[in-house]
Amino acid sequence: MESQCRPNVDGVHNGVESHVKVVEKPRSVGSSSEFVLRILGLLLTLIAAVVAGVDKQTKIIPLTLIKTLPSLHVPVTAKWSDMSAFVYLVVSNAIACSYAAISLVLVKMLGRRGKGGRVLAVIVLDLHMVGLLFSANGAATAVGVLGQYGNSHVQWKKVCNVFDSFCHHLVASLVLSFLGSLSFLGLVLLAILNLHKKSSTK
Repeated sequence: MESQCRPNVDGVHNGVESHVKVVEKPRSVGSSSEFVLRILGLLLTLIAAVVAGVDKQTKIIPLTLIKTLPSLHVPVTAKWSDMSAFVYLVVSNAIACSYAAISLVLVKMLGRRGKGGRVLAVIVLDLHMVGLLFSANGAATAVGVLGQYGNSHVQWKKVCNVFDSFCHHLVASLVLSFLGSLSFLGLVLLAILNLHKKSSTK
């Protein structure tokens, strides 16, 4: 006995059309952008902290105590721990890097079903990282400018002409730290944009 449920050319079974549709779940652009920004913040602040933390240079400096006597050649070492501004830079980037790693886990756990208070707490912490990094970058940049050009008004001599490698590594660390702070700033702006979209759809 032949089956009466024979499909025709149009794919209709006994006059009943197939209504099965494949619904694709749209990709969340906001969440993917947030993930990328957090990864960037993590990597940039990590590299910035490492570059500044290992920065060290030793030079032999001629030191003249008495003009009539020959100069003494003294080894002098420049390192990041000698200046509180550079210590602040390293510690701030280490804190931001640690927070970026923790926030990746938190955001993954919360997802879109996270409670508003918890999501808001992450946004506030992102904003704190922006302020922390910008303040550290500003302090280290101010000291770096003094090291590059000195200050004739207070008789502070420039040192980057002597410790050139040390200064170059600090500049690289500052650039990376600044880019890291922009990553966290991007997270805050992205969160504001998402909140605006949610409020406008209500």
